[in-house]
Parts: sequence; structure tokens; C-alpha cells
Amino acid sequence: MGVTSPPVSASCPAVEQWFAAHGWQPFPFQREVWSAYARGESGLIHAATGTGKTYAAWFGPLIEALAEGDGPKARERGLRVLWVTPLRALAADTARALQEPLAALGLPWAIETRTGDTSASVRARQRNRLPEALVTTPESLSLLLARADAAELFAGLHCVVVDEWHELLASKRGVQVELALARLRRWRPQLRTWGLSATLGNLDVALEALLGTGEAGARGDMEMRERPGLPSAPASSPSVAPAERGRIVQGLVPKVIQIDSLIPTTIERFPWAGHLGLRMLEPVLREIEAATSCLVFTNTRAQTERWYQAILDARPEWSGTIALHHGSLAREVREWVETGLRDGRLRCVVCTSSLDLGVDFSPVERVLQVGSPRGVARLLQRAGRSGHQPGASSRVSCVPTHAFELLEAAAVRHAAHAGQIEARLPLDQPLDVLAQHLVTIALGGGFYAEELLAEVRTTRAYRALTDAEWRWCLDFVVRGGPLHAYPEFRRVVEEAGHYRVTDAAVARRHRLAIGTITADATMTVRYVGGEQLGTVEEAFITRLSPGDRFTFAGRVLELVRVKEMTAWVRLARRTDGAVPRWSGGRLPLSSELATAVRERLQAARDGHFEDPELLAIRPILALQARWSRIPDAAELLVERTRTRDGHHLFIFPFEGRLVHEGLAALLAYRLARRAPITFSVAANDYGLELLSAEPAPLDGPDDLRAALAPAGLIDDILAALNAAELARRQFREVARVAGLLVTGGPGERRSARQLQASSNLFYDVFQKYDPDNLLLHQARREVLERQLEQGRLATALERIAAGPLTLVETPGPTPLAFPLLVDRLRERVSSEQLADRVLKLQLQLERAAG
Repeated sequence: MGVTSPPVSASCPAVEQWFAAHGWQPFPFQREVWSAYARGESGLIHAATGTGKTYAAWFGPLIEALAEGDGPKARERGLRVLWVTPLRALAADTARALQEPLAALGLPWAIETRTGDTSASVRARQRNRLPEALVTTPESLSLLLARADAAELFAGLHCVVVDEWHELLASKRGVQVELALARLRRWRPQLRTWGLSATLGNLDVALEALLGTGEAGARGDMEMRERPGLPSAPASSPSVAPAERGRIVQGLVPKVIQIDSLIPTTIERFPWAGHLGLRMLEPVLREIEAATSCLVFTNTRAQTERWYQAILDARPEWSGTIALHHGSLAREVREWVETGLRDGRLRCVVCTSSLDLGVDFSPVERVLQVGSPRGVARLLQRAGRSGHQPGASSRVSCVPTHAFELLEAAAVRHAAHAGQIEARLPLDQPLDVLAQHLVTIALGGGFYAEELLAEVRTTRAYRALTDAEWRWCLDFVVRGGPLHAYPEFRRVVEEAGHYRVTDAAVARRHRLAIGTITADATMTVRYVGGEQLGTVEEAFITRLSPGDRFTFAGRVLELVRVKEMTAWVRLARRTDGAVPRWSGGRLPLSSELATAVRERLQAARDGHFEDPELLAIRPILALQARWSRIPDAAELLVERTRTRDGHHLFIFPFEGRLVHEGLAALLAYRLARRAPITFSVAANDYGLELLSAEPAPLDGPDDLRAALAPAGLIDDILAALNAAELARRQFREVARVAGLLVTGGPGERRSARQLQASSNLFYDVFQKYDPDNLLLHQARREVLERQLEQGRLATALERIAAGPLTLVETPGPTPLAFPLLVDRLRERVSSEQLADRVLKLQLQLERAAG
């Protein structure tokens, strides 16, 4: 039993005075969290961006420390609060926010960060003693757990706060946090855990993932302490008992979010993706000029570079007061931009999701979103960067890159006001993460198998882990599984039931490889003179030759040479002509936004054009209705037409690009089984196209409905796509996380090609000698769930089967079909040729439309 202290109040005079000195009063939801913390409870704080979540979580531990006065607990030094953030770029901002009230409250606490950016001197100091509050990332937390003295390190820990929990929840990094929290709770059974989230649709599931099932408890902890050879768990505990269940605390401060659009003065009746291009530049410039500070969000880094350069070219006098920010830029550049925003020196920053999150950008007055946000939560998160303080309203304006994005802007506004926020679904049983965790814990003092199994099963991710799966993972790290003949894969040794790492080389390699972020290999971009600009994907650089130019960091650069993992560049003397760009991933429409789009189309079909965006595209929709129809929310519209290219089948489920890519492959496969036929396919967020030289073997709507039946989906989709090759590539990520692939230590970085070759070798060996290997099964499952969105595809097919299907013969490609036709052309011609071809097609269709 821990030492019992008097009950702690939900506030105290010093805290009230600190808030009053800033002209504030604590909000009711903040007091609710402080009271719950004082009672030993854990939970999830769900509140809009900029309404005080950070201080809701932070002041609970501070009030507790103030209540201790000058007693023996107050004189204890060492880690009391662990603050986990998803981005190391946020760590410094978070630490500043946590530090701010300490002096006024008279608390002599040290606040430090521990991330990949932490200096060697600070790391050395932290090896001896951690500060009272530590801001860290999931990866750095796992590194701390890998220390032999990890149990003593966390002996005085009272509280863990997981910031931006929604950003971690649906990823392997979230599972990494779940496992780390389970370990900390075993050492500290009364540990309080609080998560912070701004935009999330499945709060109950998020809470369960954060707090776990809680079935291991203190009994397992006592048994662990009695085993010889293990570090002792601390004798003391926090002063209060844990609550039976965690709670969800909703922010009670209403956050006014205004969502509107910049509407083009002219809109073609046959729009296509990107057709507006930079034609919206002047309206954007006017918005920037009217605001004291502005964030212009884009969806890709290439778009960020392009818009930044266009703004600078149009307003050269703004040089030095505008900047760009994305994840590939050097850390020093990003920090300069963030400081400039905080200090109010920058009037505009063009950015990607790298600025979605943050602590204090209160000077930002205005937010613009270039292109569709593709999701409700994403737009709300970005909108919250303006008015990022309690009581302030937020405004975001959508800037369409093609006309139908006005439809999405209207849809996202209705969905946001209706509270239709995307859910983030936690992962179930990624065994590559578990294998990595086993080696981490074996390094951090070692473990006994039955005790660690009980601990792991307290997490939501592994609550259904079977004994057989556990034994397989244990064998994988101890014997190397099918690689048992190679000593480097026998990473953990077992002595008298106790598992630990004894090989120094294994320990070093594992510490270098801890983590689940497996983005494509990147290369450093550096001037020949020496200044580092940032990083770009290796796959992009390898497509260039010396002398080629590309845009990066707001400059047009010329590639001089590539040596090892560095691209040496200089400023290009010429900036005209074709300039290669890398674009990053294309985000698909979320299921919630897709539903909202169908509902807005239904409104237009019924004659409701109250939304200014719908009113702007009314001529487009009128032509769509005249040549075909506007589908209602439950209807599947199918259009069939013929051009000189062949026979076109356009299908519009409005379910998002990834679903439509899978659906196109599925339908092409099923139709080809009926009769020999070859299709060219295209897909976007609204629908898909099948193009063939001969008419598709379909006798009518019922025949098409049968081809879209949900039965046999998984078998057919795996046969339709090169599933084996997709699984082979996905296995590279799984193998890296599980510890089969080593990316190399300092100065030993291996290229993506080398990693893929090694991964292919493992894949082939397992396929031949260990076909039931659970990592192979995981790779196949991840292909279905993550790349093909098999769950959404199945749901879409069930919706289609239950609703009406309308097949229309059209005189030509309709406004809804035209973007699909252009997307297919885009793959075959250059950008200049594409513009010419599209213009000719538009003129032909406009003449036909009259």
C-alpha cells in the first residue's frame, strides 16, 4: 500500500491567482479534470483546439504537488509527470507551455524534453536523473524502457499525459504507446493516465486503447518483485487509489468555427482535377493582405512549394515575411518558421500537415485550405490553428483547385456542424510491434514470459492474443524462428525462465532501430557549399540526372551529384521549362465526408441550393441532370457512353479514391471472367471508369448489380490485384519493425533498394520454408486493410446491393465523368499536352451541350 495523503482540492489559491493574473478563469471542464485527477482517476479530455486542454491535464499534478507543502513527498526529486507527444517538433513548444506557470506557483520543477533532437549533454544528464516533467515521443519512451534501470527511473512517476492521442491512435505508434503504458502500470499500479484529443469520432474506443483492460493489476506486480534477478518495483505509490473506470471529459467551452469558401468568378461546366491551378492566387493574396497573419494549408509538399513560390513571385516585397513549412525541411528552418509565427514576424506561412498540431500559435488570424481537406477532422484541426486561444472563434476558407471541391466544401461544413467526425480505429495485434517490444523489455531488465504475457493482454491491441501467437513471438526473438541458424536473429536469451538481451551488438542495433515509423528512405539535400536544406525521398532523387532542376525549400535547385545518401545541389541559373516535382501521397475522401457529399448532391437534386458553393456549381449540376441525372444519397449512378477512345463505363459510388481503385480492379476482373476483355481503368474520389475496345459484357442493371455483389469479395480482390507483390512490399515495413531489417547505424545507412532486396529474401525464405509465418499473414492483412481499405469496400458493396442502381446511356462524358477521363489521359501525356487535349475536349463537349 502507498502512503495516504489528505484529499487534494480541485484547485488552490495560487492556481486561481495565476489564472486571474492572465485575465482568465478556469473553465468547468478543467476543474472537472483536476477533481478527477485528485481522486486518482484517469481519462480522456476531448475539447476543441485552443480551449485549454493542456492546462486541464497539467494543473492536476501541479495542484497535487502544491498540496504536499514541505512534506517528505515534496522533497522527492525525479520524474513525476511524463508527457508523450506525437511529434518531436512539438516537444519544445509543449515544454515552454508547461514551464510558464511554475515560477509563479513556486514549484522548483525542471521541465525537459527527450527526443531525437535532444543534445548529447542533456542526454548524459538524464542518464543519471530525469527531471520532474519530461516531454518525449513514443520512440524515446521505448528507449527509456530499454534501460536496465528503467524500473528505478520511473519509480516516482505519478502521471502520464498522451497529447494529440487521436494522431497516434490508429497507427503502430499508438500500439507502441499502449505497450509502454502497460509496462509503466505494472511498475506503478496507481498511475494516472490522461489523453488529450481535439477531433475524434469514437471516444469510447480511444479511451479503452489509452487505459487498457486493466486486468493485470497489482498482484502481477507483487509476483514480479519477488522474482530474483529483476529490478525491484518501487515501494511507494501515488497518494490516491485508481478509479474503477476512466472518464471522458468534454470541453464545455463552445468553439465557434466558421467554414466558408473562396468562390471562383468563372467555372467551366466540364471541370477536372487541378484545372483551376493558380487561378485562385489573387483571391488568396487578398485574404493574406487583409489578415495580420495567415496559414495557407495544402495537402502535399509539392503544392506547398508551388503556392509559396507563386505568392512570392506575385508579392516580392513580402520576402522575409512569408515562409513555407513542411516535414522535409531541415529542423532549423522549421523552428525558425515556428518562432516567427509565435513572435508575429511572419504574415503568412504556406504549410502541410506539419503545422496541423502545435501549442501556441495565437497570433494566427486566418487559415486557408487549398484543395479539399479530404476529411472533416482534418479541416477542423486546421481551422483550430486560428483563434487558438480560449474564447476565440476560428475561421477557415476552402480554396478549390477544381469546381467539384466546392461541393466538398459545402459537405464538410454540414458534416462539421452535425458533429460527423471521423473515427480513428486502433490496430489489432500487430505482431511486428510486439516482437520489437519483447526485445525492448528484455533489454530493460528482462522479463518472465507468463508475467509479460499477462501485462501485454491488458492492452486493447493484444487483449485477444492467443497462447499460440505469444509462443510464436517469443520463439521469433529467442530462436529466430525459421532463421535460427543465424546467431544475429537469436536476440533474446532465456536463463531459468528469465528472458534478457546479453549481446552488446544486438542491444546496440535494437536501440538504433526502435520505433514503428517506416517512411520511404530519404536523402539529405545539401548545397555544394555545405548548408543542409532538408530531405527528400530517395525514390524521387534517383529519377533525376545531374543538371536536372527541381523545386525544394522555396528554391529552384540544380542537382550536381549524388553521393551515398546526400544530393548535392546548387541554385539553378534557369527556372523556366519543365521542373520535376515530388508530390507526396494523395489523400482519399474519408467515409464521413463521402457520405456528406452524397447528401449535398441529394439536396441539389431536390432543388436546395442554399449553400453558396452549390449555387456556384449549379450550371454544372444542371448539365449533369440534363445529360444523365444527379444521384440521390442511396443511389448508384452508372453511365455508359462511346467515344473514339472506345466504350466507357462510368460508375459513381462516391466512396473515396482507394475504395474506387479496389472496386475498379474487382469489377474488371469479374467482367473479364465472363468474356475475354481488356480494360483501362481510372478512379477518383467520386467514381471509376472502365474503358474497353468492345462493350463491357453487361446485359443491364441487374447484370451489373450481380457483378458488384459483396459475396467472394476478398478472394476476388486478391486475384484481381497483384496481391502477392503488394504483400511483398508491405512485408518490408513489417520486417523492419520486427527487427529483421537493420537500416544501419551512423554512417551506415542502407538504401531503400538494399532494404527491399533484403526484405524480398526474407519473404521468399518464409514463403518456402515457413508459409504459416505470422509476419507473412500480417503483411497480407495490412495490404487488405490499409492499402485496399477492404472494410470500406465491403461496406460500399453492401450499400450498393441494398440501394437503387440507375444505368444511363449518355451522349458523351458528363460533368461527373469528365474528371475521370482527364485522369486517364494524365498518365499518358505531358502536362503541356494534357492542357491542350483537355481544352479541345472541353470545347467539343461545350458545343454538344449548347
